[in-house]
Amino acid sequence: MPGLCHSRGVMSDTAEPLFQRVALIGIGLIASSLARAIRAHGLAVEVVATSRSAETRARAAELGIVDVVFDDAAECASGADLVVLAVPVRASGSVAAAIAPGLAPGVIVTDVGSVKGSVIKVVQPLLPDGVSFVPGHPIAGTEHSGPDAGFAELFEGRWCVLTPTPETDAAAIERVAALWRAIGSRVDIMDPEHHDVVLAITSHIPHLIAYNIVATVSDLEDRTKKEVIKYAAGGFRDFTRIAASDPVMWRDVFLANREAVLEMLATFNEDLTRVQRAIRRGEGDFLEELFTETRAVRRGVIEAEQA
Repeated sequence: MPGLCHSRGVMSDTAEPLFQRVALIGIGLIASSLARAIRAHGLAVEVVATSRSAETRARAAELGIVDVVFDDAAECASGADLVVLAVPVRASGSVAAAIAPGLAPGVIVTDVGSVKGSVIKVVQPLLPDGVSFVPGHPIAGTEHSGPDAGFAELFEGRWCVLTPTPETDAAAIERVAALWRAIGSRVDIMDPEHHDVVLAITSHIPHLIAYNIVATVSDLEDRTKKEVIKYAAGGFRDFTRIAASDPVMWRDVFLANREAVLEMLATFNEDLTRVQRAIRRGEGDFLEELFTETRAVRRGVIEAEQA
């Protein structure tokens, strides 16, 4: 089935589009936001998409956020000069295998996953000669998912980290970077393994803690659980927001980045044991010093405009 056609959205009066046809493989929060931003800024002549879920495909078609919705990933990617893998990270290899036969020399493939090392290992070998893979990670998001959750301003002022390999074509890196800059992102280049360690502590471990704390509440006896929910303070509310994130995506993140996550989790557990010991012993000076240091980190986040 060739796809469902829609009238093209009005493109802005920016300069020449960066790409003729952008194919989004997956159309959740990130990809639907990217589609909206690309069209708002006139960065592609055509934006097409597909999804594994028939329900998601139908909703994307109904919203009209792309020009064509395809049922098949290979058909969606065929003829595109930029293909964006926006699927759970452990699905990246199977998707790359499906679309690879139809990719012509000169095509750029990128992704938006929050784990880079394992994605590069499974995707890079599958791509034909002449096709450039520019791994990427826009560090932006909300707890919501699906095509309805996207909005064009999601990436404004946020970092997008690109993690090219030594084999990645420099011109392809710059074209992908130009796309992210054009929709308001700050772009940085990072080694894939280093990226995975950094994100393990800045993103993956916080999500794991949130999931675990909310799971702990779920295990409480019924009356206590109802009171916790009823009187939820700001801190717990923040944890519930994070723990409402896409479970499939985060399952894959933890499994794909298990080494870095386990390394950072071991460090966290050591620090937590030290805090537990200080509370048991009544070591107020230690606790105050720790909390003072953490306030300084928060100020740094605010000063970096990432709050």
